[in-house]
Amino acid sequence: MPRIIASLAEISAGYDALFCDLWGCLHNGKQPYPAAVAALQAYRAQGGKVCLMTNAPRPSQYVIAQLDRMGVPRDAWDLVVSSGDAAQDAMFAGAVGLKVWHIGTEKDLVFFDDVPEAHAAAAPIRRVELAEAEGIVASGPFDEIKETPEDYRARFLDARDRGLPMLCANPDIVVDLGETRIYCAGALAEFYESLGGQALYFGKPHAPIYQRARQLMALGEGARYLAVGDGIGTDILGAEQQGIDSIFVTGGLAAEAFGKDVENPDLGLLEDWLAVQQRCPTYAMGRLR
Repeated sequence: MPRIIASLAEISAGYDALFCDLWGCLHNGKQPYPAAVAALQAYRAQGGKVCLMTNAPRPSQYVIAQLDRMGVPRDAWDLVVSSGDAAQDAMFAGAVGLKVWHIGTEKDLVFFDDVPEAHAAAAPIRRVELAEAEGIVASGPFDEIKETPEDYRARFLDARDRGLPMLCANPDIVVDLGETRIYCAGALAEFYESLGGQALYFGKPHAPIYQRARQLMALGEGARYLAVGDGIGTDILGAEQQGIDSIFVTGGLAAEAFGKDVENPDLGLLEDWLAVQQRCPTYAMGRLR
């Protein structure tokens, strides 16, 4: 069972770098958590490296712009790696064809329009209607506030029958936008698979995003990494699959399961919940601080 800690500083000296989740750990979709910002700043001040690792379905430069607008200071992190970065590489390499049906909001169109330099010479990707598509790219629902995966049943059955693969640009199932819980592309991909369709994933917990982060951090073979996140099926599962230690932030997506005090999870409730999830993070804390 995990060791409950009061602060990152208790254990941070044992690690060279953090893979830190954003939504639910560093911010709530609208504003940053001051204690989390301070914890990352202190960790960097002692020589640690911070990679903000997010399942956002947009290239990392747009995630950085969003952090700037929220007021997250640049001295709280070293680099940002997004699911959008890894998924873009796959899309421009032709993983789901050249004519794709895009499910997502207007803000995610940069996923198509901002072509990485490495793929400048690649054949262009065209966004088309479902009837013309060779594959699907899901960055989230068309209406992330109102829609659920069930709203896509008829279209997904048609896509399944035609054998269309789906590229999932954000493996998260849900996130909390302030006090509102919204579905992500991961929920659409999971539903498509339940209907018999094929989905391809590139964010947490899958290996490509970690490989990209390690390459960019360039810390060498012996580097000691620590993953921090509130997603038991993304952040914590990803850490286990990568063979690295993790901090489960209990005050995020599953906060209601661990008692009334968000900052101090009940150990008994936590142990029971983790047993059901079949996950075993190294540490747990209420909020990143």
